[in-house]
Amino acid sequence: MLKRFAGYYKPHIGLFLLDMGVAILSAVLSIFFPILTRTLLKTYVPDHNVRMIIISLIVMLLVFLFRAIFNYIRIRWGHILGVRMEYDMRADIFSHIQKLSFTYFDNTKTGHIMSRISNDLNMIAEVAHHAPEDLLISILIIAGSFIAMFQFNSTLALFTLIPVPLLLLWGLTFGRKMKSGFRTVRKRIADINSSVENSVQGIREVKSYANEEIEIDKFSLVNDNFRIAKEIMYKLMAIFHGGMSFLTDFYYLFVIGAGCWLMFRGKIDVADLMAFTLYINFILNPINRLVNFVEQFQQGAAAFERFLEIMDIEPDIEDKPGAVALAKVKGRVELKNVFFRYTETTDWILQDISIDVEAGKTIALVGESGAGKSTIVSLIPRFYEVQQGQILLDGRDIMDIRQSSLRENIGIVQQNIFLFDTTIRENILYGNPAASEEELIDAAKKANIYDFIDTLSEKFDTLVGERGVKLSGGQKQRISIARAFLKNPPVLIFDEATSSLDSESEAHIQAAMEELAKNRTTIIIAHRLSTVRKADLLYVIRQGRLIEAGSHQQLMEKKDYYYSLYTRNLL
Repeated sequence: MLKRFAGYYKPHIGLFLLDMGVAILSAVLSIFFPILTRTLLKTYVPDHNVRMIIISLIVMLLVFLFRAIFNYIRIRWGHILGVRMEYDMRADIFSHIQKLSFTYFDNTKTGHIMSRISNDLNMIAEVAHHAPEDLLISILIIAGSFIAMFQFNSTLALFTLIPVPLLLLWGLTFGRKMKSGFRTVRKRIADINSSVENSVQGIREVKSYANEEIEIDKFSLVNDNFRIAKEIMYKLMAIFHGGMSFLTDFYYLFVIGAGCWLMFRGKIDVADLMAFTLYINFILNPINRLVNFVEQFQQGAAAFERFLEIMDIEPDIEDKPGAVALAKVKGRVELKNVFFRYTETTDWILQDISIDVEAGKTIALVGESGAGKSTIVSLIPRFYEVQQGQILLDGRDIMDIRQSSLRENIGIVQQNIFLFDTTIRENILYGNPAASEEELIDAAKKANIYDFIDTLSEKFDTLVGERGVKLSGGQKQRISIARAFLKNPPVLIFDEATSSLDSESEAHIQAAMEELAKNRTTIIIAHRLSTVRKADLLYVIRQGRLIEAGSHQQLMEKKDYYYSLYTRNLL
């Protein structure tokens, strides 16, 4: 883990060396100050050497001035080092998340992902800056101080060594316990983020069912868990810092007592005891730094572990070595004896599905909810992978095609449209960011949404709100279709694109779908007869199996399952 963490320093090695360099210089100046003080009190003052007293005081002033300059550099550029490393990590984790398969998102809460991208990386940035700096300064000051003290008076220096192991032992012991506490707190923060996100995104459902109290109760549960985790953590911190406070005060008492005993025996003078007292203060600060380093390092280590948990997840779906990019796609889609299930422990969702869609033709997948229709169209762009069988595009197994190339040639219009919280323009241009204004307007007209957009005061620059909340369902569908027009793919998938809409919206969308489907391979999933009756061929799915195929008229004449669906008004 440390090796991977150190890798993030490499692009910023100049800043790291600057930070460490001024930290070393600051530590050296700190060690130098008690030496000046001892010399001043032991030599220059008793000798009434005014010139050297003045020079010593000027040198002390310069020491303070340079320490202030070094601290400015260390604080400013050290924190910038941490920020830039945080930037790199955030870029890496976001890029990695983009590569992960749908399976990961099916099993991971968005709030947990957000917590790792924001809270965890902020903590890591603090550790990246402070940890090596605190460790280096502490070691240098402690080592340098003891070297100086042993030169002044080895007996008293030995006494000053005695309490140090107790301080370090106390810090290290409770540091390990706090690591577990901090990890638990961060998990509880992720739970809170997830709970708030669910409640806010579903606020219309919450209010429509008057379930505000239920949401408050659910939030109270995760909030209580967070409170309990923090209380336990702060209990450990209180024991930790309380013990450290006692041990540091005891350190002063112990050294002063030993110094008084040595003065009583004539083995040390006031100047030496003053220098030792200053050094004890200088030693305690680094020890506190080490203690804080342990505490902060534990938090940072827990956060970096969670960062690596995501970075170490490999996508379920990856391009094969030698996977090709498609040149010109005609659009023939074939499924051959396809079997699929989400995990090895679950039942088959699809069994022995074989479908052949000729280029430029339109087929419809028909069946009751849960039959497996949406699963079939999710397999074609390789959102999931089949366990058995093959899916081919223009005769080439999609496993041999680069994912990006495959998906560039497939357009999908879904039932639950996702619009980004930005303008109508940017949402439509998502289909082709390089499209011109004329192409944008043409796509909106073909999708039967231009007239609506033209009535808005901001036209295409109107904000749609989070998840398109400011638009109706039909308007969002038509924006999605305009997006597909701009993408201009040879293969189209409509997944329940007209369900749950009023008749007027359905008519607009139906017309847009027919325009979009011209000269393209089109796969339609729908419950409504009006949506599927014009398809060249209907495939009837039941409980994950293909049981019928034919035109609407042919299937009605068979008077089998499709006929049953139709006569029971399920189509």
